[in-house]
Amino acid sequence: MNKQTENAIGILERLVGFDTTSRDSNMPLIDWVADYLDGHGIASTKVTDDDGGKANLIATIGPDGDGGIVLSGHTDVVPVDGQDWRTDPFSLTRKDGQLFGRGSSDMKGFIACALAAVPGLVKVKLSRPVHLAFSYDEEVGCFGVHGIVEHFAEVGFQPGICLVGEPTMMHVVNAHKGAATFVTRLKGKEVHSSLTHLGVNTVMYGAELVSFIAGLAEERRQTQNDPTFTPPYTTVHVGMMHGGTAHNIVPQECEIAWEFRAVAGDDGADIKQRVQAFIDDDLLPRMRAVAPESSIVTEPVAEVVGLFPEEDGAAETLIKLLAQRNDAEAVSYGTEGGVFQQIGISTVVCGPGDIGVAHQPNEFVDVDQISQCMDLMDRLRAHITA
Repeated sequence: MNKQTENAIGILERLVGFDTTSRDSNMPLIDWVADYLDGHGIASTKVTDDDGGKANLIATIGPDGDGGIVLSGHTDVVPVDGQDWRTDPFSLTRKDGQLFGRGSSDMKGFIACALAAVPGLVKVKLSRPVHLAFSYDEEVGCFGVHGIVEHFAEVGFQPGICLVGEPTMMHVVNAHKGAATFVTRLKGKEVHSSLTHLGVNTVMYGAELVSFIAGLAEERRQTQNDPTFTPPYTTVHVGMMHGGTAHNIVPQECEIAWEFRAVAGDDGADIKQRVQAFIDDDLLPRMRAVAPESSIVTEPVAEVVGLFPEEDGAAETLIKLLAQRNDAEAVSYGTEGGVFQQIGISTVVCGPGDIGVAHQPNEFVDVDQISQCMDLMDRLRAHITA
């Protein structure tokens, strides 16, 4: 094993040691990374959330200006609550060529590789800048990354390429669906179940709404065929429905969590419009005829911007070269990549680890994957050395 890989593993050990579950602060990790970069003479900028408890970290190596390369990764991880871990999830454990720990694959492994590449990058004269961009709250809705793209706009940089290092087994990914998640809350009138004509049963009205959403899903299934994705159509899905307190009480409240995941060319706007029209034109008039105070409110929870193939994309061309691959593929999970692509930065996803072990107990990344990612970093440095 070469020194570069060992350095990356050492950094990964430090990163995994920070519990950055999305519900908690990531500031201790961000502060450690800032100190690490400062030790190599690199200034960094923290872009915090509204409460100041979480932050993105952005740093630039090399010359100022446009056309740079963004190495993007999220610092937050999903919870370990209730999972059957054989090792301490927040202490990196090496066994049989694998590195176990929460976030080792998704996606602190890539961040560790990007940081391990820093000493080599600062020793050479680069032809274009390399931007490190580490975000918060990706796992709960890709919230932090918007502060990163706003920062680039504020300082006047327009990077040319973004590499999002989500775990792809070092395959090059040029597409994933966009997604949006919603919660719809119904409020009706609670009465004794022997007097149903005086109440507004939100579970039954909610069931009508679920059936309507199911009809939208079936429409997409029958009319769309985008072979880039599996399944090849926009999916519409109800994940949770809660309501009522007892079998003999007409339920006053009901909550429905639903989402769509859209193929290219389908932003899902008509899904939201048609759901709202069904609520306004059909459900609410009937509910308010019995109880005028009845209401149905839909709130957006999270949005993942889709990533779609670019014709002659600069990112795909470069990362294929650096990863020594000739192919690109689509994935079913979402990333922050679409946010970068949306502002005109050519973007692909490629990083160490297997998405199949992400979010699972005993998450791991193969040492060989870290080694392959460090090889990519070495080739990147050589490619942009002036």
